[in-house]
Amino acid sequence: MTTTSTPFARLRQADCHVEDLVALLADQRDPELTFTDRLKQQVPMYAAEVLREATSTEGGAAAVEAELAGVLADGPGIFVMTGAVDHAIIDRVSAAFEEIITAEKAAGGEVGDHFAEGGVNDRIWNALEKLAVAHPEDFVDYYADDLIALAARAWLGPGYQVTSQVNVVNPGGVGQTVHRDYHLGFTTPEVTERYPRHVHALSSVLTLQGAIAHCDMPVETGPTLYLPHSQKYSHGYLAYWLDEFQEYFAEHHVQLPLAKGDAVFFNPALFHAAGSNTTSDVRRMANLLQISSAFGRAMEAVDRHRIVAAIYPTLLSRKAAGHDIDHAVAASAEGYAFPTNLDLDQPVDGMSPPTQADLVRQALAEGASPEDLSARLTGQAAARRTS
Repeated sequence: MTTTSTPFARLRQADCHVEDLVALLADQRDPELTFTDRLKQQVPMYAAEVLREATSTEGGAAAVEAELAGVLADGPGIFVMTGAVDHAIIDRVSAAFEEIITAEKAAGGEVGDHFAEGGVNDRIWNALEKLAVAHPEDFVDYYADDLIALAARAWLGPGYQVTSQVNVVNPGGVGQTVHRDYHLGFTTPEVTERYPRHVHALSSVLTLQGAIAHCDMPVETGPTLYLPHSQKYSHGYLAYWLDEFQEYFAEHHVQLPLAKGDAVFFNPALFHAAGSNTTSDVRRMANLLQISSAFGRAMEAVDRHRIVAAIYPTLLSRKAAGHDIDHAVAASAEGYAFPTNLDLDQPVDGMSPPTQADLVRQALAEGASPEDLSARLTGQAAARRTS
């Protein structure tokens, strides 16, 4: 069994024992839920229309966010929002993703993947920026979705950052090995052991993992496999590399079929792996969201000035038509003020200077032109440099 000499002793892979995980999972109970009474293989299934009605009342959004956070931390570590994204928007964005995949294949180059053999599946890295630049209207309508924002706020609070990678598992495509996700999920056991125990606990609250189904995903297409409650295992970032844990996962995971437009969100410390696509004719497409806390940094380098410049005319037109586009601003513009050069970019009316997102929202409120916004953003970028 796992033993340590002090509460802050470093975690070691030698102390990972599968019976500890088994005992932990056996001691779990279904969470008490208010906004759904439907569980599928231990996973809460939230209907989009129920969540939207609940969050429309005074205090409703805070209550829903508290429940979702509890599911991610103390519950099974995963929930599904059924019907989260409109099918018409999904189809437009899917076509845009296919266009990007085709262009990148034509350009050639090395293809990599996470926890799977490179080149077998189709993947778009930095799909967020590529979609914004190539199809700004599709970007705004997609990321203006209120339920994506609801899930992000529930786990991370305000100021979060969205990145996305599109993954297409082709017919016959083999799934991934079990793993945890960014940050510590992307380090080797040797490196992971060098981080203090409290950093292992911190890693999982810096990001939220999600996936939006861009097609119907019956089990035979290989939707993601999960091990509910496994995010609570303290040694998990070291354990998933070991054969006995991989074998246990293979025998005891759950696998949830999804419908087009469904969204699944999970704690990045949850043991999970993409499944194998055993069909002969379905290209299983999902937009994988990695949403980062304002207090952490995203996995991908994203040119948010470029994204904002690309989508700003669409933001203006959608706002003029009466659409709520604030979630699209949050998904695109930098929502955190630091690091910066406080000699030049000084705080005004508070402890921190305006963020890039603040400038975009101010420009939208004023109806500023794209050229005016560009000048403001350029000036802010210059003020943030140290030379």
